[in-house]
Amino acid sequence: MKKYIAILLLTIFMVSCKSKQVAVQNNNTETAVKIDNKIIEKHYENKLDFSTLYIKASAKYEDEKQSQNVTAEIKIKNNEQILVSVRFLGITMAKALITPTTVSYYEKINGTYYEGDFTSLSKWLGTELDYSKVQNLLVGEALDDLRKEKYTQTIVENLIRLEDEKEETIKKTFFLEPEKYLLQKEQISQAAENRMLEIKYSDNKVFSQGILPTSIEINAIQPKGKTDINLNYNTISFNEELSFPYSVPSGYKEIIIK
Repeated sequence: MKKYIAILLLTIFMVSCKSKQVAVQNNNTETAVKIDNKIIEKHYENKLDFSTLYIKASAKYEDEKQSQNVTAEIKIKNNEQILVSVRFLGITMAKALITPTTVSYYEKINGTYYEGDFTSLSKWLGTELDYSKVQNLLVGEALDDLRKEKYTQTIVENLIRLEDEKEETIKKTFFLEPEKYLLQKEQISQAAENRMLEIKYSDNKVFSQGILPTSIEINAIQPKGKTDINLNYNTISFNEELSFPYSVPSGYKEIIIK
């Protein structure tokens, strides 16, 4: 069922977009601020320092036709693998194993599974996808590496807005709070295709490994309609010994991407 796959992959497959090098603009409006290259540097000073991360979350999926509440178990081995299990009433409905080179998932309702790499999956989805984007979304970092681009900086509603205004087809905007430079919100839009993704982070908690948002709100708009996903982290633990068991149940039909 599509809603389980959407929750499972956290909508990142819908909107990760190719980017181009962007030049800095000086915006002379009253909201413009002095370009400060240290803002991005300070943002990455908040990077979590961990070997493994375990999360048990409640998740709500909602589109224009239906809504569903499930639980999600998320296991992360930093920069190596992510295992996500989506359960309804204690029954595993979907499961995904993501590594830097492979993506595998299955869903129970239709009895289908996929095994492949990011290259073929990205072509199928019409969007650039990689492991880092998925992990970044889950731990509250910007989807893109902000150190590789240049941005116009303005102040909007007491947040620092970083915007790549010269991008013609894809517009990416990141909002940081000015005290610790934590990511509060990011938006990726393709106006010509009526597609927009907004991710909001809140309820930050401080751990010895760093600061982690415990509430993530994902709103995606596409020509087919609007999808909302809310994740609330209920249980969090770092640096435990974790297992990453994954196997496709027998009899499932493989999804072939050509």
